[in-house]
Amino acid sequence: MKILFIGDIVGSPGRAAVKGLLPGLRKARGIDVVIANAENSAGGSGITQRVARDLFQSGCDVLTSGDHVWRRPEIVDLLHTQTNILRPLNFPKMTPGHGSTVFKTEAGAKVGVICLLGRVFIDAMVESPFRIIQEEIKVLRKETSVIIVDLHAEATSEKVAMGWFLDGEVSAVLGTHTHIQTADEKILPRGTAYLTDAGMTGPYDSVIGRSKDKIIERFLTGMPTRFELGTGDIQLHGAVIEIDPATGKAVRIERIQEHFAPKTEDAQDPDDQ
Repeated sequence: MKILFIGDIVGSPGRAAVKGLLPGLRKARGIDVVIANAENSAGGSGITQRVARDLFQSGCDVLTSGDHVWRRPEIVDLLHTQTNILRPLNFPKMTPGHGSTVFKTEAGAKVGVICLLGRVFIDAMVESPFRIIQEEIKVLRKETSVIIVDLHAEATSEKVAMGWFLDGEVSAVLGTHTHIQTADEKILPRGTAYLTDAGMTGPYDSVIGRSKDKIIERFLTGMPTRFELGTGDIQLHGAVIEIDPATGKAVRIERIQEHFAPKTEDAQDPDDQ
């Protein structure tokens, strides 16, 4: 089984890259399931109903999120109706939505997906992702041995620790949030694929997706400024993980970086304003 994990999708440039590149990637690489972090997909922060629909139509199967999941109020209704859009599992239990799901492919294969939010340097009232995930793994294993974890976290140490903590318990631990792809992909000793950060899908002629000039101005002056989206050098970053469905063990992980040349119709839309 081959799973494509797409790093943080940022605004309309990122969505255009997914729409333009994903069909070809699925076909060329024989991808069975596509999981994408979409918490910045609407204007660089949050998810809307229209954006989620477009990403599903482009070929994404499950959308994960992170600390920006609540930026768009309509996400609450969306999480009530869409089990394949995840908020972090370690939010309080009464929080709307689900922190995990089991996706069933057309061929009948099942893939469990868990979304977690880190706590180091993250301003969110969440439980420890280390303490909450083990029971969820037991639940998902009743349906499938293939389980993918998206740990949306700032600290490299927290992500690395989670990889070792879950080695042999899940198929893959993939980090998101920092928007810069790391080069430490590996298969851990007990069969879990690991990557500290999958990277960003969006404009790399930027500072992690935002206009360079605006970010530099903020660093120079310390004054508040509107962070506009970057627009140039659009790329899709992520990883392809090959898994033995019988055991749930990963046998291969490969980082990907695909460049995308936008067309006129891929210009920024109202969600980016």
